[in-house]
Amino acid sequence: MPGPRSSAEGTASTHEVAEVVEVIAGTTVDYLTETYQAHYRSLLGLAALLLDDTASCEDVVQEAFIRVHSARNRVRDRDKTLAYLRQTVVNLSRSTLRRRILGLKLLSKPMPDMASAEEGAYDLLERDDLIKAMRGLQRRQREVLSLRYFSDMTEAQVAETLGISLGSVKAYGSRGIAALRVAMEAAQS
Repeated sequence: MPGPRSSAEGTASTHEVAEVVEVIAGTTVDYLTETYQAHYRSLLGLAALLLDDTASCEDVVQEAFIRVHSARNRVRDRDKTLAYLRQTVVNLSRSTLRRRILGLKLLSKPMPDMASAEEGAYDLLERDDLIKAMRGLQRRQREVLSLRYFSDMTEAQVAETLGISLGSVKAYGSRGIAALRVAMEAAQS
């Protein structure tokens, strides 16, 4: 059980408390308000050196003060508050520039051509017409065209796959395309 303190211990405790109060006094809201009023324009000028528009500069400086206010317990020395603010302004300016560069990179990429809803519906109708027309072909014509154009096979590969001659592949393909053309024109009219 601790005994009573001597006056020297009591003085030391009071002195330590005074130091703690002095350290905390450097980061009070009042001190930050004074710093804001005294250095706002110089910090705005710093941001202006890094950024190109006034609105962004003002936003960066405001954000810097908000962040320093939120972290004021970590800034214990009054002399370092302004340095901390300056570093925060620089870092926020860099972040703003990075976001802009990223935005420009994303904007510089051309957007893929998107079909309108009408075009999409028209494509579906054409596809349905093509499928109906393919079903109306002779079996060998349908097989040759399916392998040749939908499976991207060469004529020789189609001939090998179906077990027919290369000449037969060419003949079935030619007749099949002609029949498809007629069927598609009839469907569109």
